[in-house]
Amino acid sequence: MIPPLPDHMLRQLGRTEGDADTLRVLVRDQDTRRLVLLRALLDAAGAAPTTVCPPRALDRLRQDWALLEKADRADRTAVRTVLLHPLVGPWAQRCLRGLAGPGPGSGTAPELRADLDHLSALAAAAAIRAGIPFTTRLTAHDGLLPLPTLGALRTAHEASGTVDVTFREGELTLHDLSAGPPLVARTHPDGTTGSADPRWLPVLALPAVQHGIGPVPLDDVDPYRTDGRGPQPHGLSTATRVDDHARKTWAESWAAVAPLLRIGGEHRLTEVAVLLRCLVPLGPPPGSGPAGDSAAHCSGTRREAFGAVLSSRPATPAHFASTLVHELQHTKLSALCALVPLHHEDAEPRHFAPWRPDPRPFDGLLQGAYSHLALADYWQRFALGARRVTHRGLAWAEHARCREQVGAVLPALAGSAALTREGRMLVNEMIALYHRLDHCPPPAGHLARAEAYVATTKVIWQQRNGP
Repeated sequence: MIPPLPDHMLRQLGRTEGDADTLRVLVRDQDTRRLVLLRALLDAAGAAPTTVCPPRALDRLRQDWALLEKADRADRTAVRTVLLHPLVGPWAQRCLRGLAGPGPGSGTAPELRADLDHLSALAAAAAIRAGIPFTTRLTAHDGLLPLPTLGALRTAHEASGTVDVTFREGELTLHDLSAGPPLVARTHPDGTTGSADPRWLPVLALPAVQHGIGPVPLDDVDPYRTDGRGPQPHGLSTATRVDDHARKTWAESWAAVAPLLRIGGEHRLTEVAVLLRCLVPLGPPPGSGPAGDSAAHCSGTRREAFGAVLSSRPATPAHFASTLVHELQHTKLSALCALVPLHHEDAEPRHFAPWRPDPRPFDGLLQGAYSHLALADYWQRFALGARRVTHRGLAWAEHARCREQVGAVLPALAGSAALTREGRMLVNEMIALYHRLDHCPPPAGHLARAEAYVATTKVIWQQRNGP
């Protein structure tokens, strides 16, 4: 979407770094792709057969688009907050699949109708943020009417139902036509909402980690925060709602994250400030017990949801910080791959990766090595900068494990003949960083345990998958 990255920026990214200017190039490309995707959705609706998108649905889509354009003229920044919200990406792609008609991955007619209704909620949320007065009627599904980035109304019935929505002078009124009096919520200058009515479920805004940027929403109400197909693969749990106690725990842990990130280098804080747009809370990982194991944790990202990190509640602020370091490397590398091809390898899962029990395709191997290399660098800096002995012990153990894991797969990456020029430059910088970590080796005990761990993992992997 934009010209390729200059080599000096690519080298920064190869070292798992990237200053604000470099990261904003990736962000600008992803934002452009999102806006093109949304326009493609409207065009696809207009081109779809009437059996897929009836005239009434198309007319409503165009009305919603007109409200978006009106809000955009009033306050473009406010509208972009909604349209560039990470969870709009999965919704838009799901709509496009549905509008393409019957086929793998396309939805049924009721599912598509519910998906298309979501544009009305997006337009309403954008108008609210832009301060545009309006009155409209929205459709709630599964007992919930979400207003993306703001919150959601919990309706009286689990089935679909209509809700009258009015917004004027900072006051939002929602009337669930199925039951109950109207709900009134107020918007605040920081973009959050509040109401004394328990039916309103506001999105918690975590404070900005740097001055000049917005807060980070902890979004536990958006219906598109996971793919909606139940338990997720590779140890991820499903999305969850957070109660008042959990919100307090998230907020307390978040408050301690910024100084911990800074120990790992100022660039780690910059990554969070520039790339992180929302957190999606997940439940305890599968197998952690009915009450959840405080030490168990799972996290992930979705390529179609740029800027979102999905995570179960971290046990400590230090693990919260390392989760952000880990997952934002995937965000960063995925955005880079969309901008610049790094390799021409096929998608056959054949490679050993010490962090996964199954064979990995080359692209997955590159993603995993990149994120674990960043963790090895982060934990080494943390160990060298930590004041408490217990923190240093944890950091050296994590550093040694991640470094040994990366060392086990770098030969496969470096030996690929399918790397592009940019891919070769990226991998060479990764190798240089890997060797630079040797300048401050971990204590011998941590190193020996890490070497034994990776060796054992490889034996088990070969027994399961073959040599």
